[in-house]
Amino acid sequence: MKLAEALQERADLVRKIGELRGRLSDNATVQEGENPAEDPAVLLTDLRSAIAKLEQLTAAVNLTNTRTELDGKTLTEQIARRDALRLQIEALREVIAEGSRLAKRAAHTEIRILSAVDVPALQKEADALSAELRKLDNRIQETNWTTEMAL
Repeated sequence: MKLAEALQERADLVRKIGELRGRLSDNATVQEGENPAEDPAVLLTDLRSAIAKLEQLTAAVNLTNTRTELDGKTLTEQIARRDALRLQIEALREVIAEGSRLAKRAAHTEIRILSAVDVPALQKEADALSAELRKLDNRIQETNWTTEMAL
């Protein structure tokens, strides 16, 4: 199984677990004399099985990520870099948005709001980081589709 396929399966399992939890919650109590729409024991068995499968799959994905190299670093390190780039870009975009929001004055006696940051420079930095993120994400995705899982 390719790493990308395992990641898709993991996402499906996470969704399935969420659905099972909701269904289990919906069927955990019933009015006296009524039967639940679904058997909670069966749902619990399915939930436990899905969680066990998720645990196994996550461990295999993590092991594969630590054993796979991409541009001289492990895939785990590259994923951490991607996550850090995303955080940095989000933070810069927030600062850019705030620094760009200048109040309009109706009269010269009103308080002037000025930007305390260099918005064009920050935008240029955010654009460069976004380009780096796109390239790195593409390389990670490519690696995911060419890497066999370590089972």
